[in-house]
Amino acid sequence: MFIDRAKIMVRGGDGGDGAAAFRREKHIPKGGPDGGDGGAGGDVVLVVQKGLTTLSAFRRRSHFRAGHGTRGRGKKMHGKGGQSVEIPIPPGTIVRDDQGRLIADMVEEGQRQVVARGGRGGRGNARFATSKYRAPRFAEKGEPGEELWIEMELKLLADVGLIGLPNAGKSTFLSVISAARPEIADYPFTTLEPNLGVVSLDFDRSYVVADLPGLIGGAHRGVGLGDEFLRHAERTAVLLHLVDLADPSGKSPREAFSEIDEELAAYEVDLSSRPRIVVGTKLDLPESDEIWEMFGQWVESRGHRVTAISSATHKGVDELLNATWELLVEARADDHDVKVDQPVGFKVYRADEEESVRVQRTEDGWVVQDSRYERWVKMADMENDEAVEHLNQRLRRSGLYELLEEAGVREGDAVRIGDAEFEYEPW
Repeated sequence: MFIDRAKIMVRGGDGGDGAAAFRREKHIPKGGPDGGDGGAGGDVVLVVQKGLTTLSAFRRRSHFRAGHGTRGRGKKMHGKGGQSVEIPIPPGTIVRDDQGRLIADMVEEGQRQVVARGGRGGRGNARFATSKYRAPRFAEKGEPGEELWIEMELKLLADVGLIGLPNAGKSTFLSVISAARPEIADYPFTTLEPNLGVVSLDFDRSYVVADLPGLIGGAHRGVGLGDEFLRHAERTAVLLHLVDLADPSGKSPREAFSEIDEELAAYEVDLSSRPRIVVGTKLDLPESDEIWEMFGQWVESRGHRVTAISSATHKGVDELLNATWELLVEARADDHDVKVDQPVGFKVYRADEEESVRVQRTEDGWVVQDSRYERWVKMADMENDEAVEHLNQRLRRSGLYELLEEAGVREGDAVRIGDAEFEYEPW
């Protein structure tokens, strides 16, 4: 089954705790602190893998967690880093966070994107030793890994898109020009999912063709198979618009052409200006030559390139494939190639970045909202008095106390940072 949307939860591994240890060796009566750092947690990484054409694998699995780092040990031995998780995805996958902000547009084979970073390992007590404070008896906890839901949307990467009303002959044409074997029948919407085929003209001329399911009037609003598949045409550099010259429903080629042309123009990304060849199909049927002569002249007068083919007899097929290649070369030269979306407004704050601090008053006291301070609190061992005092000094040196007093916090007020609550003492 073709799946082109998926939502998954990704979680980076937690960093390992630092170690609080002291040297105890024979003939060394006053060994100092030698606790090592914890290992960093693993990342969750999306990797573009050639050959994948669907997101169906995520129907079976929707949660991905990287490995945790291990804790540090004595003798300044650092913990082992957690195992990262690589998730293969097809080319053309757009990745957004659960707020709809763009994280990445994955189009190139081997492209990588970290979507959930692992937490850094906590520092061991050897890191806190100074000339004045020679025997710290505390260490940091590991930093929690990032956790979020991400949404993935696949827009197929193809050089050429086949469009047209149902039963215009797109699937038959694709089966003739490539090794693809789409389902073919004489009823509407035979093709329920896009099919890809590779056309090889010679050793250095080839391109990928996508057979997009039949469209009908109102497709841009979701009618029929609608914009579920119109959006796949966004990625194509060239469109082949197939029109049935002998539509059994009695619809004229002009009506069939206009119906699809209007849908292309009405779609959120105007596709009507995309380089296009209008192709009359089923040229082998009776009276099709006469119909094509009138229809071809009409379409050509509207500024479109035109040709006619018969997939049954292969008449005109080679000429169309070569004309498509030439138009594809022109389109790429004119920058009509794949458009890659650029992330706008998405930012994940990392350990070395700062953001504006927000201090808000609530019914239960004051709340400090800042990812950096929340991270410091999470990594502090709140059951160790020395660790709590170190955290207090760190918050004071950062300028937080001045911000609290400017906001109106007074001695004895309850202040919450993350999951921890303190009683404010200005000295």
